[in-house]
Amino acid sequence: MVLIKGAKIVDGSGIKSPYVADVLLDEGKISAIGKFPNKKADLVIEGLGFYLTPGFIDVNTDSDHHLTLFTNPEQQDFLLQGVTTIFGGVCGSSLAPLLYGSLDSIRKWTDTTQVNIDWHSVGEFFKVLERTRLGVNFGTLVGHSTVRRALIGEDFRDLSVAEMNTLKQLLTDALKDGAFGLSTGLGYAHSRRVPYAEIKELAKIVAGKGGVYATHLRDEREGLLVSVEETIKLAQETGARTIVSHFKPIVGYENDYRKAVELIHQVAAETDLHYDNYPFSESVVPIYTLLPSWAQIGNLEIMLSYIDNPDVRERLIKDLSVLNGNDIRIAQAIGRDYLVGKTLHQFADNQELNAPEALLKLMKLTGLRALVFNRNINLDLLIQNIDRDQVMIASNGASLPVDAKTLKHERFYNTFPKFIETVLQRKLLSLPQAIQKITSVPAKKFGLKNRGLVAENHAADVNLLSVKSGAVKIEHVFVNGKLAVRDRKQLGILAGQILRHNR
Repeated sequence: MVLIKGAKIVDGSGIKSPYVADVLLDEGKISAIGKFPNKKADLVIEGLGFYLTPGFIDVNTDSDHHLTLFTNPEQQDFLLQGVTTIFGGVCGSSLAPLLYGSLDSIRKWTDTTQVNIDWHSVGEFFKVLERTRLGVNFGTLVGHSTVRRALIGEDFRDLSVAEMNTLKQLLTDALKDGAFGLSTGLGYAHSRRVPYAEIKELAKIVAGKGGVYATHLRDEREGLLVSVEETIKLAQETGARTIVSHFKPIVGYENDYRKAVELIHQVAAETDLHYDNYPFSESVVPIYTLLPSWAQIGNLEIMLSYIDNPDVRERLIKDLSVLNGNDIRIAQAIGRDYLVGKTLHQFADNQELNAPEALLKLMKLTGLRALVFNRNINLDLLIQNIDRDQVMIASNGASLPVDAKTLKHERFYNTFPKFIETVLQRKLLSLPQAIQKITSVPAKKFGLKNRGLVAENHAADVNLLSVKSGAVKIEHVFVNGKLAVRDRKQLGILAGQILRHNR
């Protein structure tokens, strides 16, 4: 039993004002809230001067894409920022179901040889994770591209009736196993031409199970408005709980972003539609997404062949001439670790090339299997909308091992404290409203039972944090009643649970 004494409780509802109370944690639950001056406990934490909140919930993470659920099960980057629950399987790629044990759909993010696959279904995957044990709670969506590519390989075509029926059955089975819904990566090469009718049929299945449909938009630039209109139409026609993943104002497309935001908020009363973002100015993207959209066709090998074609190469160099080499930094380069941390400008200088030529050479060197930071987000515009009801906060990041050969972006380890600091400093939200947005709102969206609030009989995922001089510090973190972070230090406790929808 744990007794937390005299903390100021922000319960996650967004309604109650903070109040001082003691909190008892027992057998993984919040067993009582009140005044217990004489209560004995195995562990007593002095909460005076701290706010006690529910553990934060991150609805868009990449620890599965980077395979760090296996290589870094402690997931310390999430815990140290107060995140106790994460969701994976976003942007069309998940670690299950796997028909033939292939991880091709995630090879743009990481080295897929890091793990041996010994599962196929979502249920089998969950059992493997339960044996592995994690530092945080984990739930997953089904990645549309993962399953579709397993069905038809690298073909770019509509599915046959039989293939569509198989895909629908695989999705239905995955939802029965506890997956929380479906994700699409419509902005990636393998899914950009997937027909609306296919996604609609799958989203109807998800809606029937009360699940979530999350989408990486088909186009975040010239086709932004059309892509958002497509997503709104899907939400209206299927009733699926919908999230637009990492919805951000790309520099140069701000006017369309403003219009798209208004379109979403115009239908807020009739749809369960949200979008998530993070308070940073950089995207973390696979390097091939820097190619012009007309060149993002086929798999990585096909795209590499374009670079070697003299006629295509000339057109590429012309279209890439708008790049600013200082805005692009190499975050991961499998097999070329010496490049990590360098800007494209630095790489170009070293190679005595201009930025477009240097980028194409970098793409060849890495076989298009690299990640880059791209400073392409209008942060001021993003923050102007961050307090709106339809916005959810997500890192779109992964918890990486300490010795990872990957440059770690701040959003991987500081998204949630940064969000709270930003809205408090700018007086956009009160502390209770900010906490609500990262606790009970995502818990409701994903149908999490007994999480997202500081309330009796709820799971004992709680944070103690300090808010002083505009700075937010996560002091202590409990996961299912176990102390996982103490005095801002991660303790190596693997107390996370595998979450299953409707369980």
